[in-house]
Amino acid sequence: MLDITYEIKDDLKNVELPENLVFGRIFAPHIFEMDYDEALGGWHNPRIKEFEDLRLSPAALVLHYGQAIFEGLKAYKQTDGKVVLFRPKENMKRMNASARRLCMPEFDEEFVLDAMKKLINLDKDWIPTKPGHSLYVRPLMIATDPVLGVRPANNYKLLIMLSPVGPYYPEGFKPVPIMATDEYVRAVRKGMGNCKAAGNYAGSLLAQKKAIAEGYTQVLWLDAIELKYIEEVGTMNIFVRFDDEVATPALSGSILPGVTRKSVITILNDWGYKVTERKIAMQEVIDRYNDKSLLEVFGAGTAAVIAAVSKLKYHDTVLKFSEEEPGELSAKLYNEITGIQYGRIEDRYGWITYVE
Repeated sequence: MLDITYEIKDDLKNVELPENLVFGRIFAPHIFEMDYDEALGGWHNPRIKEFEDLRLSPAALVLHYGQAIFEGLKAYKQTDGKVVLFRPKENMKRMNASARRLCMPEFDEEFVLDAMKKLINLDKDWIPTKPGHSLYVRPLMIATDPVLGVRPANNYKLLIMLSPVGPYYPEGFKPVPIMATDEYVRAVRKGMGNCKAAGNYAGSLLAQKKAIAEGYTQVLWLDAIELKYIEEVGTMNIFVRFDDEVATPALSGSILPGVTRKSVITILNDWGYKVTERKIAMQEVIDRYNDKSLLEVFGAGTAAVIAAVSKLKYHDTVLKFSEEEPGELSAKLYNEITGIQYGRIEDRYGWITYVE
């Protein structure tokens, strides 16, 4: 087992957080870093150090051929003051799956999770205590070989950074508008859509920009082959509540297997709902809306937890739901999951991991 070294300064622990935290703008003062060198036998030199800029060759393979993967999860201060993570082993497992797909080296999941806990514990004073606030945790792996050539790298860097964040809904749990598009596609089956790879997000930006210009916050992607079936929203998996089932797109290889998605399915089954993972045609959504058997649409992801949809646009058709209040099931799920995360509700599933 590798030993983590510490290169820290006590004067970096002073905490000064602004009143209104904007996502991803402020970072805690320390970072975890570990290097991989195939010639040296793999992962080595794990350390927790001052958060600072990387020294990276302009020829680093990540900058040219895109070997970059990441994860996103949160640390919470519960009502009793204890610091916890929500299902972090699922994130570690998914990151290794992404690594395999991009020909990047896998890592010891228990070791990296332990390093994450040590880092969070060091900077735990940076976890906001205001309602709905948390510490966003971003693991990242990049290829660092200073060589031009289309091949898997021999050298990599794994980092974990921390960022205090405010609530996704600063004015309360409000529904959001989304827009479905068939002008662009996000991912194709057997591609990298089920990986949390940096390139997947770069390819989504133009459609996202166009959606925002029309007054919609995110894009609902359709399948890349038939441009017929809904798949996922930019930062969330999607759920559709009909009067006889709650449906979500099946994991076909082009959809990210979300941790919150998996949690929602477990809870809904526990509550006695009929939950189906299947193909959902955009036309079915429209038809069921028109015959009033579509009750609500919501997303599930780390950032928002649950995001109720206020309206859904597809071409000239706009499906309108409440713009002020989330749907009944959306609100219930949001309260359940955040209740578990912040310690207001018993964790009967064993999803909470304590940092200390």
